[in-house]
Amino acid sequence: MVTEAVPVSSTWTPKSRRTGLIARKRGMTSMWDQNGAKIPVTILQLEQCQVTGNIETPRPAPLPPYYAVQLAASDKVPKNTTAQMLGHFKRIGVPPKRIAKEFEVTQDALVPVGTELSALHYVPGQYVDVISTSLGKGFQGTMKRWNFKGLRASHGVSVSHRAAGSTGQHQDPGRVFKGKKMAGRLGGERTTIQNLLVARIDTGLNLIFIKGAVPGVDDAQVLITDAKKKINFHGLAKASKGLTGADVLPGPVQALPFPAGTKQMEATVGAIAVDAPAWGRNPFTPKDS
Repeated sequence: MVTEAVPVSSTWTPKSRRTGLIARKRGMTSMWDQNGAKIPVTILQLEQCQVTGNIETPRPAPLPPYYAVQLAASDKVPKNTTAQMLGHFKRIGVPPKRIAKEFEVTQDALVPVGTELSALHYVPGQYVDVISTSLGKGFQGTMKRWNFKGLRASHGVSVSHRAAGSTGQHQDPGRVFKGKKMAGRLGGERTTIQNLLVARIDTGLNLIFIKGAVPGVDDAQVLITDAKKKINFHGLAKASKGLTGADVLPGPVQALPFPAGTKQMEATVGAIAVDAPAWGRNPFTPKDS
């Protein structure tokens, strides 16, 4: 069932769950933080990421209804779009898109259909989870696939340096157990990397700089969400201790755009590039003895 977005509140709380974003992985580079430390970053770019639906599905009591925001990104020519998806996009007045995904949210985080989201959705200094399809590496042996040690690379080992070794027992059970770590196809799977730091946002080019590596090939579609552990779970734990406001958010983050960071919000601040403030110990300062 598709519903209209009726925000209950305009402020993020630890019980709120915001929508994510769909971005394109553009590659990796390096940048320097305020302490002068060089950090590797992955550049993600938003391409016409718009809300194409708000979903409400009742669930058996005592569970609350399921709420979700459907996003679509990367404009696509109509002739390469199926008739079913053309009808869906035409009904809501949105250009055809290459990818459509659904993000579970709380009721207060629903976003009006047609809203275009911006890189302002994430705040430099916060943590995110990134989901994508990992690099496919083909059929690999046990040492590369499962980090097996292998046998000695010295005398006495005859053409078995990288062998998997025994995979079963005896006549009883007389078979190889399911799930045994053996050679096989590696990579090419949906992979989630948790608790990655947002190092910078650039609203002029709709770029999000993520500290560290992100799964997937260049130009792959990537899903970004608020970190389930360091934002949602830690926020609830801090709120249970009586903390409020910015105290429930990690590090220097003061607030999160709620229910979402939109193009309308971006128009009020213009094209800006914001780096995450350096917090914690300076790596160039000697440790106290």
